[in-house]
Amino acid sequence: MPRHLKSPVPAAQVTAARADVADRVRAILDDIRERGDEAVRQYSERFDGWGPESFRLSPEEIERIVAGVPEQVLDDIRFVQEQVRTFAQAQRDSMLDVEIETLPGVRLGHRHVPVSAAGAYVPGGRYPLTASAHMTIVTAKVAGVPRVVACTPPIRGEIPAATVAAMHLAGADEIYLLGGVQAVAAMAVGTESIGGVPMLAGPGNAYVAEAKRQLFGEVGIDLFAGPTEILVIADEHADPFVVAVDLLSQAEHGPDSPAVLVTTSEELGREVERHIERLLPGMPTKDFAGPAWRDHGEIVVADTLDEAFGIADSYASEHVEVLTENPRQALDKMRDYGALFLGEGTCVSYGDKVIGTNHVLPTRGAARYTGGLWVGKYLKTVTHQEVTDTASSALLGEVCGRAARVELFEGHARSGDVRAAKHGDKTLEWNEEAGA
Repeated sequence: MPRHLKSPVPAAQVTAARADVADRVRAILDDIRERGDEAVRQYSERFDGWGPESFRLSPEEIERIVAGVPEQVLDDIRFVQEQVRTFAQAQRDSMLDVEIETLPGVRLGHRHVPVSAAGAYVPGGRYPLTASAHMTIVTAKVAGVPRVVACTPPIRGEIPAATVAAMHLAGADEIYLLGGVQAVAAMAVGTESIGGVPMLAGPGNAYVAEAKRQLFGEVGIDLFAGPTEILVIADEHADPFVVAVDLLSQAEHGPDSPAVLVTTSEELGREVERHIERLLPGMPTKDFAGPAWRDHGEIVVADTLDEAFGIADSYASEHVEVLTENPRQALDKMRDYGALFLGEGTCVSYGDKVIGTNHVLPTRGAARYTGGLWVGKYLKTVTHQEVTDTASSALLGEVCGRAARVELFEGHARSGDVRAAKHGDKTLEWNEEAGA
C-alpha cells in the first residue's frame, strides 16, 4: 500500500477561490461583448496600466523592437523554434488525407483542413514566457493556419522585447501588446479593431484559463489548463539531488503548482525532502516555489515500480519524469500523462524551453482524456462522400429507406427511395399515392 511521507493541503482549500474567479471573468467577457474596444482599453489600463493609442504593433515597431534584442537571444529563439518546427512538421506529415472505395463507385474520404485563424496567448505577468510563442504560433503555422493573432501583456509598463521577437520570428500575422482576460476575449469575440478568431491556444493564469473555459463552444480551444504540475517517478537508482532540483524547477511556476514524488525508496524520498528544504531558501523564485512545495508538494512511497506507475496514472499529471533504472518501461506501463520525460538525460525544463515537443499540456487530470497542444489541434478532419455508380446508389437508397423508417425518419427514407427508383427498379409508392 502506498504511504505519504509528505501530503498536500486538503483539496477543498484549493478549490474555494475558483467560483470567485469564474464570476469575475464572466462579467469581463459580457462587458467586452457589449462595449468592444472601449471595454478592452478600460481593463488593460486597470490591470496592466497600459493604454497605447493602438494595442497592435506596426511592422515598423516590430522591426525596431527586434533590432534591440541581443543577437544571442535571437539565435537561441531561432534554434528552439527550429526544434519545435521540425517536430510539428513530422506530426503534420503523419496525418494523411484518405480516400477509399467501399463499393463500386462509392468513394469516402477525409482531409485535414486548418482553421481559418487562431489566437495565440503568450503569458507575461510574473514571467515573460517567450517559449509559449514557439509552441502556439510555430505549430499553428506548420498546420497551415493562414492568420495567427498573437497577444502578450506588457510587463510593468514595458514592452517584452524578447517575447515580441519570438512572436515575430514564429510567424505571427498580427501582434498585440494586450494581456489577460481582455486579450482572450477580444480575440474570441472580436472588437472594432481586432478581428475574431475561431480558435484560441496558449497557457495563462487562472483568469485566462477560466476565460478560455467559458468561451469554449463559442470558439475552439487547445485544452483546459490550470497550474503547472510535475510528478517524478524514482527508484533507488535515482539521484535525490537531481530529483529535488527538478521538483523545484516546476514549483517555481506559481504558489499553486503541484510537485509530486512517487518513489519505491523511502530513503530516497527522505533525502529528496532534505535537499528541497536546503535549496528552497536560496532560490530567487522561493516566493512561488516555497508555498507550492508547502501546500502542494507530495512524497509518496510505493512498494513496487508497477504500483508507482499506477499511482502516477491516477494523478494524470501534466509532466511525468521517470528517473528509474529502465525509464522506457513507462511507455508500456503508463497511459495517463501530458508528457513523459525518460531518464536523467532529459527533464521537464527541456520540454518547457528547448527540446521541441509542445509545452502546452493538460492539467488537473485532463490527461485522462486528452493530450497536449500539437499540430493536429489546429486542423479539422472533415469528410467527403461521392457515389458515381448508379447500381451502388440504388443499393444504398434501398438500405437507407429501410434504415430510416426503423427510426421513423420518413424524409430521410424518401431521399433514399428517390435514388433507388431513379437508378434501380423501385417505385415511389408514396409519390403515386400523392397523385403525382
